[in-house]
Amino acid sequence: MAMTTEFADHVCRTSSELRRVMLQELVRSEPEIRLGARSQSSCFACGPDNPRGLHLKFQRNKVGEMVAEWIPEPELEGFQGIVHGGIVSTVLDEAMSKVVAESGAKALTAELRVRFRQHVPSGKTICVRGWIDSQNKRMTKTEAVLTSSDGTELAHAWATFLALKYPGNIQS
Repeated sequence: MAMTTEFADHVCRTSSELRRVMLQELVRSEPEIRLGARSQSSCFACGPDNPRGLHLKFQRNKVGEMVAEWIPEPELEGFQGIVHGGIVSTVLDEAMSKVVAESGAKALTAELRVRFRQHVPSGKTICVRGWIDSQNKRMTKTEAVLTSSDGTELAHAWATFLALKYPGNIQS
């Protein structure tokens, strides 16, 4: 049976509304549940206690960017010698989330766009850098780049972070 556009729109709206209502009810009924941007030692990107993680260590530089050096392991390859694009996206998102958290905003990634300019090689030192473009009450726009040791841009990302509507449920 073919789905009409009207029906598909109704299903999407209904599904979205249902998720929103379920989340509100969950927060009301179980106040010990916390949602939000909370650093964990088991984080895949930066957690020191995750044996399969990337173990990224970010620091703030003089201009307020968050930076890290990363040498991707061969296990992260999609094709031989080339780091998988999902891993590249994760690293860029982590750089941006770190600079947002460092700014004091309690927000999560709402939208992420990545442009892969050149392949990211495994086994080579990669510089990761993230910064804030603009920030207002609920929205923070960020950018991040991965560059090779000679400064060549390998990937560039843009993201929008939104503060949760339930600020009392965000822990840092």
